[in-house]
Amino acid sequence: MGKDVGEALTDAAFTRTALKGSLIEASWSGALSFFRRRYSKDLTGVDVAITGIPFDLSVSNRPGARFGPEAIRRASAQHSWGPIWPWRFDPFDTLACVDYGDFGFDWGQPMEIVAGIEAHVAAILTAGAATLNLGGDHFTTYPTLRAHAAKFGPMGMVQFDAHRDVEPDAGGRIDHGSMFQYAVQEGILDPARVVQVGIRTCFHGETSHGMTILDAGQVHGMRAEEVAAVIRRVLGDGPSYLTFDIDCLDPSTAPGTGTPVPGGLTSHQALSILRALRGVDFTGMDVVEVSPPYDHAEMTSNAAAVIAVEMLCLKAWARGARAPGEA
Repeated sequence: MGKDVGEALTDAAFTRTALKGSLIEASWSGALSFFRRRYSKDLTGVDVAITGIPFDLSVSNRPGARFGPEAIRRASAQHSWGPIWPWRFDPFDTLACVDYGDFGFDWGQPMEIVAGIEAHVAAILTAGAATLNLGGDHFTTYPTLRAHAAKFGPMGMVQFDAHRDVEPDAGGRIDHGSMFQYAVQEGILDPARVVQVGIRTCFHGETSHGMTILDAGQVHGMRAEEVAAVIRRVLGDGPSYLTFDIDCLDPSTAPGTGTPVPGGLTSHQALSILRALRGVDFTGMDVVEVSPPYDHAEMTSNAAAVIAVEMLCLKAWARGARAPGEA
C-alpha cells in the first residue's frame, strides 16, 4: 500500500519517518498536511519546505486568503497517493519535502509583516532548502523575494496573474497591487527577466518597467509551448522565482479568490504552460490568493493544490525524475 513500510496508514503527517515517497491514506480522514508530507521544523536533508503564509491584510477587495493554506492542504489529500499525471512519476520519490507549517505573526502589528515573512523564508533558504509557499494574499511574495534576492541576487520571475501588481505608489503601503513596483525599485527583481502571464487589467500610471507582458488575449491565441518559449527566453539562466496568483484562472474555474476577473486561463491552459517549462529549476515558488469563503465545491483550492504539486514536478524533473521508460 504505502512506501513507508510498517507505518500506520493514517496521520502520516506525524507518523511517517521517511522524507521521500508517498503513503496512501484515506482522503477523508487523518491529520492534514500538504500531500501528507511530514510536519517538521527540522530541515536536515530537505530539498523543499512547503510553508503556509496565512496573511490577507493587504487585499483591496474580498478577504479570506488567510484561509488559503488550510484549504490547499485539505484539497491536496485527494491527490496524495503517488504518480502525478501526465508526468507519470511521484515528485516525492525524488524530492525530500516537509510541511514546515505556517508563518505565525501578530495580526495587530501588520507593519512587521515584511520583516517577519522575510526572516521566515530566509531561515528555510539558509538551511539549504527551497521554498513552496501557500498563500495568503499576493503581497506575501514581496518579502519572500527579498529573502531570495539576499541569497541569490536580483531575481527573474514568472508571474501568473490577472493583475500586474505594479500600481504607482510612493512606498510603504502594504498592498497586494503595488509590491512588484517596490521589488523593482529595490533591485530585488530584474525587470528584464520578468514575465507576467494572463494579465487582463490596467491601472492609471502603471508602466511596463521593462517586464514582458503576455496578456490573457495573447495567451488564449498561443500554444502552451509558445508561451513557455517566451518565458524561457526572458528568464535566461539566472535565478528565478515562480508565483501563481490563482486569479490568473478564469472565475468559472477558480471562483474562490479576492479579485476575480473574467476572461482568464483555464486550468488546462495554466497546467500545460507549467509542464512546458520542464527543465527550469526555480529557486522558489508560491500559489497565492485562494479565498475559500468564495469557493464552490473546492474548485479553487483543488486547482491550487494541483498547481502546487505541478511546481514540485518541475523541480523533480530538473533533478532527474522521469516516467518509467523515459530517457
